[in-house]
Amino acid sequence: MSKTGSKEERDLVKMLWDADCAAMRAPASGGATKKPLPDVIAGNGKIYLAIEVKSSSKDRIYIDSPKIEGLLEFSGTFGAQPYLGAKFNYMKWRFLKLEDLKKTKNGNYRVDRELVLEKGLELDEIIGKDRQMKF
Repeated sequence: MSKTGSKEERDLVKMLWDADCAAMRAPASGGATKKPLPDVIAGNGKIYLAIEVKSSSKDRIYIDSPKIEGLLEFSGTFGAQPYLGAKFNYMKWRFLKLEDLKKTKNGNYRVDRELVLEKGLELDEIIGKDRQMKF
């Protein structure tokens, strides 16, 4: 993980703590272990989250399918709701349900700004504090 990705993960963990969720970065995420681990794990006693974190200064993010498969496996075993946390420059955090991700021809995933704006949920929505109307 690049320094930028680690910074984004730390920022998200701080935001989750500020929103009354216990949260931590999974130190072995990103391939240091054979077990599937998300980048961030969080919960508040009512809801548990497993988040794969991606950030970009460009308009598009690509994610290898094993990352998403691992997130699904971990979430199923742990009992967490899986999300892709996307942070584009000059945008606030948005969280996508995995079924909203777009598959590429080679079986990986692509997320762009438009998808994040259309389908992305805000932090308060995924922790159960608020609901945003989607049209």
